[in-house]
Amino acid sequence: MAQTAIPFHFFRGGTSRGPYFRREDLPQDRDTLARVLIAAIGSGHKLNIDGIGGGAAVTTKVAMLSRSDSNDSDIDYFFAQVSVEDGLVDFKPTCGNILSGVGPAAVEMGLIAPQGDVTRIRVHSVNTGARVEAVVRTPGGQVDYEGTAAIDGVPGTAAPIYLNFMDVVGSATGALLPTGRLRDVIDGIEITCMDVAMPIAIARAADFGLTGYETADELDANRDFYARMEPIRQEAGRRMGMGDVSKSVTPKFALLAPPRQGGTLTARYFMPWNCHPTMAVTGAQCLASCALTPGTVAEGLATLPEGTPALVVLEHPGGAIDVTVDYENGPDGFVLKSAGLLRTARLLAKGSVMVPATVWDGR
Repeated sequence: MAQTAIPFHFFRGGTSRGPYFRREDLPQDRDTLARVLIAAIGSGHKLNIDGIGGGAAVTTKVAMLSRSDSNDSDIDYFFAQVSVEDGLVDFKPTCGNILSGVGPAAVEMGLIAPQGDVTRIRVHSVNTGARVEAVVRTPGGQVDYEGTAAIDGVPGTAAPIYLNFMDVVGSATGALLPTGRLRDVIDGIEITCMDVAMPIAIARAADFGLTGYETADELDANRDFYARMEPIRQEAGRRMGMGDVSKSVTPKFALLAPPRQGGTLTARYFMPWNCHPTMAVTGAQCLASCALTPGTVAEGLATLPEGTPALVVLEHPGGAIDVTVDYENGPDGFVLKSAGLLRTARLLAKGSVMVPATVWDGR
């Protein structure tokens, strides 16, 4: 059987992993593109045995990069979430962890010329319209992957990558509070529907009879919880103006509890049909904003920092993630100016991934 070779770079970005492609090396038609990504990842089998996916939602992600035509951006970043087993591709959301690798990948692919010891890359998220500045170390014109920065969920240390997020409020729905309310009640559960970098339906763990400190594996084994959560998530999506979300990974879902390790808040983030082993970068921005907004389901749970910019520390199953939030609570409510996070990334491999020519012949 003939196969089509597609050039790619394989990166760990934050606590996720996947192939990074030049957009021009892939089919433009979305349906054909979806079939190519399904074949490349190996979606349809729990181990992705016939592709390069890793058998988990955090390892079946794809980044597609191109030079931007916009005056305020350098790189267009188009994201795809490929399902592990269902043979589906969702082009609606973005991923902040995979975004961590966009700066290094753009340099490695020759899409951006290094600017000296530090290269600042203005990234436009095609999926959501958000603008992000990625700050990458490039001494001697080469991406530096070695350093002392550590992030929970990744072993060892690496060079820091700084991400400064702007224009992320209402990224998918056009509003901070898409339902127009700080709290909604769905099936007897209080929910805050918020859209900052990622639309999320947010609830208190205790309202589901949970502590909020369960491990990701414990939550994934609790199918009664998912059976209760999923109809609530779907109704939240409908109220947020997102239509039928039964086959979409957005909105995500999150559970909150008081902090136990000196942080601001404990959170469990769902993708949405399994629990994230750590925390999504986009999700962290939304949950940090929820913690800082008076009247949400986070009120009374969070230990709030003083002043602004505020350092919000979200405790998650793998440790914690820090979000620096520049904001104000004024007469019009919560106003987010920017959110910053430190991440790391590493180039793992590069070459060509093969897909059957019957899926795409390369034309």
